[in-house]
Amino acid sequence: MRKNSMIQKLTLAAMFIALGVVFGRLFLIPLPWTHGNINLCDAAIFVGTMLLGPFYGGVIGGFTGLFLDLISGYAQYAPFSFVAHGLEGLIAGLIIAHLAGKSGKVVGLLVGVVVMVIGYFFTDSILYNWATGSLGIIPNICQGLVGAVVAFVVEATLSKRISLK
Repeated sequence: MRKNSMIQKLTLAAMFIALGVVFGRLFLIPLPWTHGNINLCDAAIFVGTMLLGPFYGGVIGGFTGLFLDLISGYAQYAPFSFVAHGLEGLIAGLIIAHLAGKSGKVVGLLVGVVVMVIGYFFTDSILYNWATGSLGIIPNICQGLVGAVVAFVVEATLSKRISLK
């Protein structure tokens, strides 16, 4: 029974990575001043994190960010996205796991957004300059919050339909 549960979780994690990449490519607003874009990959990362836990959230986040950058022509961002989105999923998942109920999910998602925003602030600052890093703060907050809201709504429905043991 345990082996089936692990296979189910790995399969779902792979599906959330693929979904995050698709969301990141379909819902895309380029930002010329930061050399990046706003997308919905965070929604898939957060849903996977809430359903599968912190470890899987970190894996989903890291590989979603990495693959999305590699296929989008932003290879210079790929290792940074692996870390920023991986930490986003991991830390959000740890908080959600330790705080009960909807308030725990809200706090976890918000902290995950902050982690991602800080990660990309430093990424843009390292790759370009501090001004570019600063210009990315508001768009990254918007991206993260929209992803968190979408995830919060979608996860409520999915958690009723997916049984993970």
